[in-house]
Amino acid sequence: MAVFAEDVNLAGYTTLKLGGPARRFVEATTESDVVEAVRAADEAGEPVLVLGGGSNVVVADAGFPGTVVHVGTRGTERRAVEGGRVVVAAQAGEEWDPFVARCVADGLAGVECLAGIPGRVGATPIQNVGAYGQDVAETIQWVRAYDRETNETVTLDREQCRFTYRHSVFKGSDRYVVLEVGYLLREGDDSQPIAYAELARSLGVPPGERVPLKEARDAVLELRRGKGMVVDPADPDSRSAGSFFTNPILGADALAELERRVADRLGPEVAFPRYPEAPAPDGTPRVKTSAAWLIDRAGFAKGHGDGPARISSKHTLALTNPGCGTTADLLALAREVRDGVRAAFGVELVNEPVLVGVTLTN
Repeated sequence: MAVFAEDVNLAGYTTLKLGGPARRFVEATTESDVVEAVRAADEAGEPVLVLGGGSNVVVADAGFPGTVVHVGTRGTERRAVEGGRVVVAAQAGEEWDPFVARCVADGLAGVECLAGIPGRVGATPIQNVGAYGQDVAETIQWVRAYDRETNETVTLDREQCRFTYRHSVFKGSDRYVVLEVGYLLREGDDSQPIAYAELARSLGVPPGERVPLKEARDAVLELRRGKGMVVDPADPDSRSAGSFFTNPILGADALAELERRVADRLGPEVAFPRYPEAPAPDGTPRVKTSAAWLIDRAGFAKGHGDGPARISSKHTLALTNPGCGTTADLLALAREVRDGVRAAFGVELVNEPVLVGVTLTN
């Protein structure tokens, strides 16, 4: 049965350790608990926040004036598919990194480079979680969800999920509550081809090479720990929501403006990172650049911060709460960084974490 409480402080349920109280808090450990809690709040006309591991969320200091449904469902099921492929169906409340570890131990390739990411399975399709050359969109076959508009459980296939870079049909909309995710994985001892140059260097192989699954996972964990991106109570840099800004995707005009500003500010010989990106819906070519590079060249070094919130000393993209900061402190730093990058390079950085009860708008 679901467990209900009132005035539960949400700071204890987020990796940032920030956020005020929820008016009503529901600990939901079965799918029916999740659906019934959301349905009841909808019928009562009160706001709903569906919360998993709290690793990609920034909650207002004032808290949340409605019902928080904390998804604690558990369970995985392996379903055979022809051709050395296996679908692993995982409940939304399964912790993500242990799920990856089990897949690696069971000889299932496709998520090994996503090791060490905090949070739960249900969050992975929402922002198309990705790192070190892998995205969950590569393996997700379907998502089962509660549709709050139609009041029924539905299954969306990969196409219906509309995955793009750090985005999906689920992000920016409260319509669907993720209940279960099906991942199509490959049986074998070796990883998927290593696509990320930094990871390939760490493994001592050329990009495109395969390595034993465990070696890939271990190398990713080592890289993430070095950047404070594995939750560790002993590491203040890990008190973050991961990368706070997404890497900007630029059309031709924005790219030309960035080229001009980089040349003016840093010199014509300086090249900034650029990676091919899928064209815009109208066919316009686009490229992706590095938010971390822009932040650093705009004058925000690792460890920057005049108040309780800081840029991580290990990773430019992570904004941290190493001590007794507030959400207001964190957002003030985020605005400072965003505005500084805009002034320097004309690029508008966009937050990656979900903002609850707050906004970056001044």
